[in-house]
Amino acid sequence: MDFAYDAKTEELRESLLEFMDSHVYPAEPVFEEQLEQREDPWASVPVVEELKAEARKRGLWNFFLPGEHGAGLTNLQYAPLAEITGRSPSLAPTALNCAAPDTGNMEVLAMFGSEQQREQWLRPLLDGEIRSAFAMTEPEVASSDARNISTSIRRDGDEYVIDGRKWYISGAMSPDCRIFIVMGKTDEQAAAHQQQSMILVPRDTPGLTVKRGMKVFGFTDGDHGGHAEVLFENVRVPAENLIAEEGSGFAIAQARLGAGRIHHCMRLIGMAERALELMCTRTLSRSTFGKPIAEQGVVQDWIAEARVRIELQRLLVLKTAWLMDTVGNRGAHTEIQAIKISTPSAVEWILDKAIQAHGAGGVSQDFPLAQLWMAARMLRLADGPDEVHKRSLAHRELKKYRTEAAR
Repeated sequence: MDFAYDAKTEELRESLLEFMDSHVYPAEPVFEEQLEQREDPWASVPVVEELKAEARKRGLWNFFLPGEHGAGLTNLQYAPLAEITGRSPSLAPTALNCAAPDTGNMEVLAMFGSEQQREQWLRPLLDGEIRSAFAMTEPEVASSDARNISTSIRRDGDEYVIDGRKWYISGAMSPDCRIFIVMGKTDEQAAAHQQQSMILVPRDTPGLTVKRGMKVFGFTDGDHGGHAEVLFENVRVPAENLIAEEGSGFAIAQARLGAGRIHHCMRLIGMAERALELMCTRTLSRSTFGKPIAEQGVVQDWIAEARVRIELQRLLVLKTAWLMDTVGNRGAHTEIQAIKISTPSAVEWILDKAIQAHGAGGVSQDFPLAQLWMAARMLRLADGPDEVHKRSLAHRELKKYRTEAAR
């Protein structure tokens, strides 16, 4: 096995690292200041647009999307780049047009959209001209089982009529959000995994109401377009807005979420690296009981354990990326679930120790740790909670032995 990055990845890493040092990290305090000054708590701020323009000029753009529409990178090539952006998750992914939910929505359109849908919506998303939202989760049902989705998508002549209530809809609070990908049921009589469909709903469609912004542990998360509660009341769109065909929504969701899950985990490795870096510098600069905090045994245990956990998670993420490239998402299903279970939990632990090592500063706005912890903790729910992935993973393991026992 060769653990070295190939020449293209190494070249992009060097360019991205320089961009982070020269533009992204210096922009972080500017970003926070502009967030405080904005009148609309969900609006984008000038420094983000400046970073996007600079990143695109440097060719640091759309790394996440393989094939003709993106940068042509494999998952294995993208992994170390996404890790770097994870060190500044509020700025770097957006600057490179590699931020959720737009990334997943672009993947859906690239894989399943019609020519007209790609021209109308994928192109401006690829160019960073608009933002988008993905409307799947619902408050009235346990959406971790996607078969529970109750939003109705009903055919009426040349239109579909959508009725339902969604919440924690990523990206929906952004003033730049122009299009929703909505998942709902088109046929409740079909097989359980063929009842759902996905459809494109422009933001300005009558009957679509963004009711309120949803906070995450008290944070607006407005830099990523926020999360919203959204009502669909007799929302009518042309039949050609359906993505692929009726009944394909569940399969599309699995294709979309597989890539999204590993992208989150790639960035989480970068969050963990930054947390460990901050923990080391902080504990070396402060003293308690006559010696630097870094000399305390318990702190050294945290530091050593953090390094071990980072290395373990990075290797598993890279293996998963390699499998996705070589045998496809279905062939990497076990590993995708494994990283979705283990990486957020491991990074949450590292962030918790970094916060503890910082004392009061760790929970303040003067360090990024509290917001990083929020992101890691949230990812134990996003794209499927830990328990659902463990259940599925256990079923897959047991299936091998049930088959043998039946012989």
